[in-house]
Amino acid sequence: MGGGTSSYREIEETDLVILWGSNARETHPIFFHHVLKGVRNGAKLYVVDPRRTSSAQWADIWLGLDVGADIALANAMGREIIASGLENRAFIEHATSGFEEYRACVERYSLDYAERETGVPAAVIRDLAHAFAQAGRAQICWTLGITEHHNAVDNVLALLNLALLTGHVGRYGSGLNPLRGQNNVQGGGDMGAIPDRLPGFQHVENDELRSRFEQAWGVKIPSKRGLHLSGMFEAMEHGDFTALYVIGENPAQSEADQQRAMKLLKGLEVLVVQDIFLTATGEMADVVLPAAAGWCESEGTVTSSERRVQRVRRALHPPPGARDDIEVLCELARRLGHDWGQPSAEDLWNEVRRLSPMHAGMSYPRLEALGGIQWPCYDESHPGELYLHGRLWQTPLVGPKAPFSVVEFEPPVDSLDEQYPIRLTTGRRLDSFNTGVQTAGYRSPLRRREALDLSPEDGKRYGVAEGETVRVSSRRGSVLVPIRYDSSLRPGLAFLTPHFPEEVATNFLTIDATDPKSGTAEFKATAIRIDKLESEPGLEMIGTEMNTGER
Repeated sequence: MGGGTSSYREIEETDLVILWGSNARETHPIFFHHVLKGVRNGAKLYVVDPRRTSSAQWADIWLGLDVGADIALANAMGREIIASGLENRAFIEHATSGFEEYRACVERYSLDYAERETGVPAAVIRDLAHAFAQAGRAQICWTLGITEHHNAVDNVLALLNLALLTGHVGRYGSGLNPLRGQNNVQGGGDMGAIPDRLPGFQHVENDELRSRFEQAWGVKIPSKRGLHLSGMFEAMEHGDFTALYVIGENPAQSEADQQRAMKLLKGLEVLVVQDIFLTATGEMADVVLPAAAGWCESEGTVTSSERRVQRVRRALHPPPGARDDIEVLCELARRLGHDWGQPSAEDLWNEVRRLSPMHAGMSYPRLEALGGIQWPCYDESHPGELYLHGRLWQTPLVGPKAPFSVVEFEPPVDSLDEQYPIRLTTGRRLDSFNTGVQTAGYRSPLRRREALDLSPEDGKRYGVAEGETVRVSSRRGSVLVPIRYDSSLRPGLAFLTPHFPEEVATNFLTIDATDPKSGTAEFKATAIRIDKLESEPGLEMIGTEMNTGER
């Protein structure tokens, strides 16, 4: 099962919280309220992030590590915990496997080594290691700062190792929590929007599990895993992937190395886009299907980062020409020769309950009465699980042991050198979202014009003034962008968002080096340089092409 192990309530009642690669104050503001309640109740807050973010302003200690050095930091913490005898030996022996291999792996990650590789003082790493190991209850929370790297899965495994080492998983107040970037990212994964999973995280390559769906749906399901998003673009490049159906996504502007992404999308034989807005991807499409807004014009459910399934209720009907996603998909199926009838959202949800054991007890009436239920919920007498993996503490142990993972530190793919000496990292701001499709058309008193955030020291070093427009270049392209000084950034680190691609095409700069396990691109670690403009340009340079503003 892929989801956060803990409930939001546990964040309020834990003893220590680590926000690792997460600026939750701006990117998950509702969740951050739970963090603040925990802090007010006495929890210590540590923030691990290359930037001194607004979240870090609330922290007891900020660990400003170098971009991409997460495994070096986590492994050094693990070594320090073991060397100090602070590991939970009883839990390790009872509930885990692979500890000796893990111990051998982290042995070379001394505090001094970690300080050199991460930029975090050895004493601070030691403090966090001891505090985490000795806390009665502790939570690790992470987001894209961990996963948007070429070794994303290994980064997560390094954090899981720390929880297994200390026993901070499978009990109230201690857990591991990936914070989801939208209100139903968790629900999408739960429903099978993952290359190797069917609804309920049931593996598509398991013949017994797959046969249940084949019998219910009356079709044969491919027995091999599909492609993740990066794999789809690779297949486009090789000519093996010629048609794409995009629902609620804007890959023309959200993918790393945007020039490559747009070239491959333009090369498709068929591109269909289903969305509530005419996105840049939609403008390239052969067919656009106007959709209803899921949050107010549709019926259904969403699932939050704490695995809580909640009802969504239609407040108004879609405007003329737009149709509910269910209606669009069923009509498309009918035209392709498969009559699915006119199922309601509840009909489809009941089908999910029949096929996914972890959702079986979540009827609409129960969801209404209880204000949502956390999976797994196996029958209608089950309350839903407050936290996951409690079985690891049962005697005798129920199910398999939890494995430690051997993971090694690797620096970012896009290396720094004399030509590209500055590390660019990307992320979101509180007032905006992703490529701005849902937010850029609305005013916000918090919003500022997109600019390259740079430390005042770097501004002086490169001779650029605040507000001055410069050319920022990577090994893939260049953009024009004004400078904004940000004293929270360390020298050598810069920051951009993808929120306003029509003004600053940030993803012209980013690298599409991907994690082979998850397919996630390394948005967080781009090597750039800054060049002053000799005179005010009459035309905007984007990538390697002159652009007159017509898009």
